Amino acid sequence: MASTEVLPLAVMSESEMAGCMALSAEAGWNQTPDDWALFMRHGAVFGLPGDDGRPVATGAILPFSAEFAWVSMVLVTAAHRRRRIGTGILETCCAELKRRGLVAVLDATPAGERVYRPLGFVPHFALTRWQGQGGGAAAPTGVRPMRADDLAAAIAIDAAAFGAARDFLLRSFFVRAPQLAFVTAAGAGFALARPGRIATQIGPIVAANEDAAAALLTAALGAASGSVFLDVADRWQQLGALLQQRGFTVQRPFLRMALGRSAPFGDAARTFVVAGPEFG
Repeated sequence: MASTEVLPLAVMSESEMAGCMALSAEAGWNQTPDDWALFMRHGAVFGLPGDDGRPVATGAILPFSAEFAWVSMVLVTAAHRRRRIGTGILETCCAELKRRGLVAVLDATPAGERVYRPLGFVPHFALTRWQGQGGGAAAPTGVRPMRADDLAAAIAIDAAAFGAARDFLLRSFFVRAPQLAFVTAAGAGFALARPGRIATQIGPIVAANEDAAAALLTAALGAASGSVFLDVADRWQQLGALLQQRGFTVQRPFLRMALGRSAPFGDAARTFVVAGPEFG
């Protein structure tokens, strides 16, 4: 899976945040500096510097366990596309994870899927991004606002569903938007959300069953205001119907894929809304 040309990549730091944000904003993506900082602090962002030193392309890795890591933020500015730069950066990310003994996992757009399949990425399950407006009724019966002392249980529930503990991620989401965080009264599920550059991103939502997930989603939507994005596993038709009733529309599909591994990590039966394609 080696490129014919070795790219002169550099590891981006938070001092180069403006250039990274410019790339994701140009692509119309929803990330904020807080999102980019998670990659820089807990993983790595590889960038291709332009003539002015600002990155013209990036790719990020985010290790989650001793088994796998996320690959995302593969971006190339418009003036540098169609030069195989994005593929080269993806290969760099995958080579680094192979060196560390980690499986590369990602959420692919249809365009990305056409690139990833020939490189050996295998499908796990399909997702759909929905978009619409927040607001509405208060949290339904059986759901209450999350407190700081609920985080440890939420992290454990998430680890069982996702396949790895990602406490730094969930704690970051909660600190950014505690008013958008909810748990079931029985303590078997939770919902988190975070402010984005252009919309609130709801997710993850992890629960014991789809009814509980629907109650958590209703609570999160009711607490949100303005534009909302969320990425729902396609198997959950009740959640799709709930979103349609609220006037949400489909923005795009994603496909969760892993390099050379057909079995998903974690428990997909408890994964309802994911954290987003950048975080899994």
